[in-house]
This record gives sequence, C-alpha cells and structure tokens, in this order.
Amino acid sequence: MIYDFIKPISKIALRFYAKRISINNKELIHSDGPLLLACNHPNSFLDAILFCSLFDKPIHSLARGDVFKKSLAAKFLRNLHMLPVYRTREGVENLEHNYRTFESCREVFKKNGIVLIFSEGLCINEWHLRRLKKGTARLALSSWEEGIPLTVLPVGLNYSSFNRFPKKIDILFGEKITAKDIKEEGEGKRVNEFNDLLSSALQPLVYEFPDKKTANAHFTDPTEKKNPLLAIPALLGRFIHYPLYAPLLYIVKKKAYKTGHFDSILVGLLFFSYPLYIIMLTAISSVWLGYWSLSLILILPLLALSWLKWRS
Repeated sequence: MIYDFIKPISKIALRFYAKRISINNKELIHSDGPLLLACNHPNSFLDAILFCSLFDKPIHSLARGDVFKKSLAAKFLRNLHMLPVYRTREGVENLEHNYRTFESCREVFKKNGIVLIFSEGLCINEWHLRRLKKGTARLALSSWEEGIPLTVLPVGLNYSSFNRFPKKIDILFGEKITAKDIKEEGEGKRVNEFNDLLSSALQPLVYEFPDKKTANAHFTDPTEKKNPLLAIPALLGRFIHYPLYAPLLYIVKKKAYKTGHFDSILVGLLFFSYPLYIIMLTAISSVWLGYWSLSLILILPLLALSWLKWRS
C-alpha cells in the first residue's frame, strides 16, 4: 500500500530531480517476470527509486541489511518491497538471513515478479564498473535449479553528476542471460561463468569517466540553449525556495558529502519536506490572499521547475 502511494509521487519528483532520463530500450520497462534486473550501483537508494518509478510492475529491490535493524524501519522498508541482504561487514552471523531473502526473491519470481539486485554490492559515486559480487549469480542459479524460467537483464545506470541536480541519466539495457547460457558443471564454476557473462554484458553499459568534468562534458549538449522566457520565473523560483533548499544542502554537505549517499539523502529530505514547505507558504499567504493562496500549490512547483531547468 505504501509502495502504491509513493510510486506516483516519486514519478512527479523525478521531473525535478532529472532533466532527462534516456532509455535505450524503452519497451523493457513494460516487462513481465520472472525477471532479475542486474545493475551497477553508483548512487545509493536513488538507483532503486528510479527503477521502481519507471517500471510498470512493482519492483522488489535488495538493500543493505543494516538498515533493517530496527523493527519499525524494517516494516516500512518491506512495505516498499525492499528485502535485506547482508555482507560480511554487517556481521557473519547475519549472512544466514540471505538464504531467507533469496527464498523470498524466488517466491516473487514464481509469481512472475521482478527483482532488482545491485551486482557490485557496494555503492560508490563513480563512473566505473566494479568487480561483481557472487550474490546475483547465486540467486539466478538457485532459481534455475528450482525450474523457474528466470531471465537476467543487465542494466547500466549512468548519472551526469552525483552532487548536483537536475541531472541527466542514461539507462542502458543489455542482452538477456538465461539458464541455457550457463554451460559449466559444479557450483563454483557456474558462479564464475555467470559473473563473467554478466560482467561482459555490463561493461559496455556502464560509462567509464575519470572525473566529473569528463562526465559532465559527455552529457552536455552543445546545441542546448536556455529559454529566455524562463529567466524571471526561474529567479522567483530560486528566491522562494532558497529558505528550504539552502539549509538542507548545508546540513547534508556537512554530514554526508563524502559518504556516497549525499545525493540520495538530499533528494530524500526534499521529497518529504517540500510538500510541507508548500503547505506552510500557502497557509501564511492565506492571510493576505484568502482562497487565492491555494493557487500556490500549483504555482510554487512550477517556479521550482523553472529554476531547475534554467540552472542546468
């Protein structure tokens, strides 16, 4: 229920967060299951939000197990179709929980559902494909052993920036991997063969840039020009929203700028605080504008969008 409520809101939020989302094979967002999306992991929980917002069917995504420690948080995350996956750094004693998570994933597949897994394991803000962990291979192989006709779809997720928005995002889908592509015998050899196949499929889908300057140059369209008609509403949008944006930016920069979660935390805070900010300004302006102040519920987001389009 929470997932169904947040999904349409996040679709709207993406219009502010991303100036452009380019997808090389758009029909795949209408895919049915059983499907395992095997993706790189450059930008924390925003990676999952993107797929959950874009795909027609619900996406069940795997997330780091330590965020499930508190029961209330665990319940909320599970309502968002998120499942915990534990790494050694989160305690060897927790690794056995991964068997239950993978079992839950196989149940999703049996119902023709879709699961999203980040095959690199860790999230790092960089333009580079890192060495793949074994979790994706083990989930896929165990599903095929149970006779589930699972398809693995490699996905490359590429951002123009990790600390500025609106940003441009390229989502590149690769060639599907199925059970018949695995020829080796023995668990270890099959895992290695799968990872070699997946790594080879992901390599051309994930951009390789040495720094943000090179990345920005790649995503910049030299023919793109600013619309002069946006200048005045853009400046108004910046002035009106500065009291909300500036303090949040300062706090997140101070606490999380070098953690790899800066982008996600800032967007998450804006996602939940912006509706409250609009309500507050609407209530204050009602003293002078009366019922006309309700128009701000529409005008303020448009002004914010104008500023984001202008500054990009």
